[in-house]
Amino acid sequence: MAVLAAGFALIGLGRLRSFGAWGWLEIVWLAALWIALAASVMRWLTRGLDGRSRPLLDDLEMGSLLVMLAEVVALLAGGVRSPLYPLVYLVMAFLVAFLVPTAGALLTGFAVGLDGLAFFGLHALPDGWPDLAAHAGFLALFAVLYQGVLAAQVIASRRAEGQAVARRVRQLEERAREYRLIASGSERAADGPEAQARWLTAAVKEVEQAVGAALEVAECALHTHTCAVFLLSPDDKELRLQDCRSRSELVRREPFPAGEGFLGGVVRRRMALRLSGNLKGITYYERSVPIGSVLAVPLIERRGRRASSALGGAPEINPGVEDHGGFLRGVLVADRLEGPPFADEDERLLLAVGREVLRAIEIERVMGDIRQARDEKDRFYRAIEELNRAVKLDEVFETALDVARSLTPMDFGALTLVEGDDGHPKQHRVVKVIGVHAGQALADRVFSDNNGLCANVVRYGTPLPGRGVKLGDRPVIFDEGSELRGIQALKILPLKSGDRVLGTLVAASRKRGVFDDEAVRMLEVIALQTAQALQRAQLFAAVERLATTDGLTGLHNHRHFQNLLEQNTSLALRYQKPLSLLMCDIDHFKTVNDTYGHPAGDLVLKGVAEILERQARQTDAVARYGGEEFALILPETDSEAARAIAERIRVAVEQATFMTELGPLKITLSLGVATLPDVARLKQELIDQADQALYAAKRGGRNRWVVAEKKRGVA
Repeated sequence: MAVLAAGFALIGLGRLRSFGAWGWLEIVWLAALWIALAASVMRWLTRGLDGRSRPLLDDLEMGSLLVMLAEVVALLAGGVRSPLYPLVYLVMAFLVAFLVPTAGALLTGFAVGLDGLAFFGLHALPDGWPDLAAHAGFLALFAVLYQGVLAAQVIASRRAEGQAVARRVRQLEERAREYRLIASGSERAADGPEAQARWLTAAVKEVEQAVGAALEVAECALHTHTCAVFLLSPDDKELRLQDCRSRSELVRREPFPAGEGFLGGVVRRRMALRLSGNLKGITYYERSVPIGSVLAVPLIERRGRRASSALGGAPEINPGVEDHGGFLRGVLVADRLEGPPFADEDERLLLAVGREVLRAIEIERVMGDIRQARDEKDRFYRAIEELNRAVKLDEVFETALDVARSLTPMDFGALTLVEGDDGHPKQHRVVKVIGVHAGQALADRVFSDNNGLCANVVRYGTPLPGRGVKLGDRPVIFDEGSELRGIQALKILPLKSGDRVLGTLVAASRKRGVFDDEAVRMLEVIALQTAQALQRAQLFAAVERLATTDGLTGLHNHRHFQNLLEQNTSLALRYQKPLSLLMCDIDHFKTVNDTYGHPAGDLVLKGVAEILERQARQTDAVARYGGEEFALILPETDSEAARAIAERIRVAVEQATFMTELGPLKITLSLGVATLPDVARLKQELIDQADQALYAAKRGGRNRWVVAEKKRGVA
């Protein structure tokens, strides 16, 4: 920094305009500049070679020293109009190329400022303003253009690299399809593009190595000029060279029609052919080659061959006998320029080589099938495990549809549940939807027990539509008011647990015919597991409800009330929010039981519970505290708001009439109100204060509310 400060001073004073006028101060400063620059460059390079990230300060230090050195050289060579001034532009281009953009932008500003200081020191202002503006413009232009060119080159390199990788993957896929390792248009691997590419690379290399070894055996045994394998394209219209051992560079690398020339005869007749003498129609060379004899055998896979046959032996191909029961995969050809024509034993040998080629291809195909089956089973088992781990209804809904979408080609999915008891009119609720048509119109939609597909699936307990049934223009899936457009494939399955149908699983796709037998079987298993998970979740919810609610009133029970109050007290104290508690007691409830009987008392308890729930807000918690006592937890409610709620509840209970067997009955309610932190700091203190206020209301004549008074010492 000292060197830079001294340089600014010398340039501003115009002391660096001529080397002949330099004194010892300028020479010492220049030496210090070189030393500082060398140290900064060494530190910058060392950090880069060690793999450590370079701080911005290091970039700025080295860059500013370089810019100052270039500016000094330009000044010594002729001042502000020096022919060496473009050296500053080159230095800036270098810095922009190798430093981070932030450092490049700051150094550009530094260079412009330094240039302006030089103009000032040489007394070139104000006449030199145009030159200074031109210098600044060129500095900025060099920095921006070089940064833009560099960014464009990086983008182009990345694009070229991506295209090369994609091209290599496409080549591997073409090879794999020609070997029939994967079907045309299919994706073999289910683990993503990277796993697919790795598998294809390994499989194709294995086949190519095996084919190459078989060709070397044929070349040595038959003393051939060319021994080559040509495979049919996936559409069986072209032959393409896969591998060859040849002394000629003229073997055709590009595909050619499968019915053309000598090899076309082998393809059409599906049998081995031998020719010798003056040969015509040898089309697998780019131009005429004086072939003396040629032998070609078809590569035929036996139709419907199992994996065991591929591992244990290749299909038999009898010499000269047409095999109509297999798949023609290509042609294996051998030729000689001179020497004896191919004999029967040569044909048998080439057929054996062809079997080895087919064996290598089939083994990789079987390994691919095993791999795919393993991957699908693993995904299926993991998905079922996730479904079995779901214990709450929302978790079951979400997991079931995620599992179905991950294992089957569905674009839309939905779950519906049956609502209503046996003997009453049923209705259906769409509890979860995913996919392209999953909008608010379907979410939580309720529809009656109609003649739609979902209702019929529940009614008959069987999947719909049936096999071979085509979708109409507007299939009624849920009801007439809901429509899924663009659906070409649909399957609705019952969520069946024993003899009971809980709902339906709806799977739809915009592609026709995607729900084949395998996909339907998988959906059936998912539907079965979903039904069991739903039943477990419903049982769990029922047990949880019994553990936390009062059996008579349906309110929170005393134990759950204590937990809720503990949580709300902690939150109120942490966030410094008020919390109010209402304790309620039915006046003269013992008289009600003694006069009207305990059934009437239960009726009153349930009626009061309903009134409390209606009068409470959505964020409030209502609990049966015990006997005829109730409690309301009012989060973020101060004393004044709690009084208003207490009065509203008191009036509602006073105005209610309960019809008993002995006639109408009217009751009243007494309430105690306590607010945290006005009268308490702890949960139990809040309960005690509300309870004391309740007893004060009882002693004061009942049918009233009393607020606990704030005590001294309570913050």
